[in-house]
Amino acid sequence: MSSTVQRTLSILKPDVTQRNITGAINAMIEGAGFKIVAQRRTQLTRDHAAKFYDVHKERPFFRDLCAIMSAGPVVVQVLERDNAVHLYRELMGATDPKNADAGTIRHAHGKSIDENSVHGSDSLENAKKEIAFFFQDSDIIS
Repeated sequence: MSSTVQRTLSILKPDVTQRNITGAINAMIEGAGFKIVAQRRTQLTRDHAAKFYDVHKERPFFRDLCAIMSAGPVVVQVLERDNAVHLYRELMGATDPKNADAGTIRHAHGKSIDENSVHGSDSLENAKKEIAFFFQDSDIIS
């Protein structure tokens, strides 16, 4: 992996797996130049979701977020490309799908601000932590 190539975490949320649109979103991700270097489907418990989103524990939406993220299976992914963190955030679009630009995942597939289809790391530092949270393989984390 060259120094300009980054890895970021992506989570396809329960609203995606419930609607069976994982493939459509993966096509958008790959079409935007990302390589999916790891991917697995898992079911988060509320406790697991609470640990992952611990940074938001004092926020008013925390309980709802944990409930939403544990409502069904998710697909956790490690994405790779140059400037991956920033470019994946652009591809995801605004948190509220109503405000997301055309061509973004949330514009195309998000149902609401709560069911907005995807999560992506917000910084390179957090990407490393989030990837390690779901993937223990040292080749994936590096």
